[in-house]
Amino acid sequence: MLELKKIRKQYAGKIVLDGIDVEIGTGEIVSMLGPSGSGKTTLLNIILGLTPMDSGKIIFNGQDISKVSMKERGFNIVFQDYALFPNLNAYKNIVYGLKNKPDLISQEDLAGLIDFLELRPHLLKSIDQLSGGQKQRVALARTLAIKPKILLLDEPLSALDGVIKETIKARIKAITKQYNLTTIIVTHDPEEALTMSDKVLIIDKGMVSQFGTPKQVIQQPSNNFVEEFILRQLRIKRDNIYNLFEGCHG
Repeated sequence: MLELKKIRKQYAGKIVLDGIDVEIGTGEIVSMLGPSGSGKTTLLNIILGLTPMDSGKIIFNGQDISKVSMKERGFNIVFQDYALFPNLNAYKNIVYGLKNKPDLISQEDLAGLIDFLELRPHLLKSIDQLSGGQKQRVALARTLAIKPKILLLDEPLSALDGVIKETIKARIKAITKQYNLTTIIVTHDPEEALTMSDKVLIIDKGMVSQFGTPKQVIQQPSNNFVEEFILRQLRIKRDNIYNLFEGCHG
């Protein structure tokens, strides 16, 4: 379990996060949703260990890791632009993080991961020969190969369209269940958050507006901001919102 307790952060006197307090269960997919500037990316970086918080605690499986370095936390992130090495082929990108830890994953498990993400036909391709969806899968494979304790995804679908986007959504959900891997996603898109996640954390002006299942968010929005943000982003009428996501998590 990951517990965020009263997380606060400010930059140049401006409060960016103001008392974030949530619990994320093992194996859950949680999307952090909010408008630009709401603080969700800052919170992701604090969880990763990339950005220090001003006050609060991060508890992981009962241990206070608030002052533990990013490397020692054992979490890992797939960035929005994938951050792949253009001078390496797909396979060398996947195993890059194993250079100094070759025994972290067995060859059998690595082969299984490659097959699970359907990357075997693309292993010898250069990065510029890959489609957006293939690049995303290579980035996921590289991250999963080093066995992260928590998977963090920064706008994982923003560069994808149509069928490819739906395929990657399904793949992320399958990965989470296959590896019982706690996964935290930053997105600005309510549709992505509501259809991918077990729970949705909606942040506005650095504070939690609502934290609950997609069904709770849809049926029982906690305030006007949550309701209007979801409706405005989806550009649908209030009466149709539940029907649109009737098959979503929770």
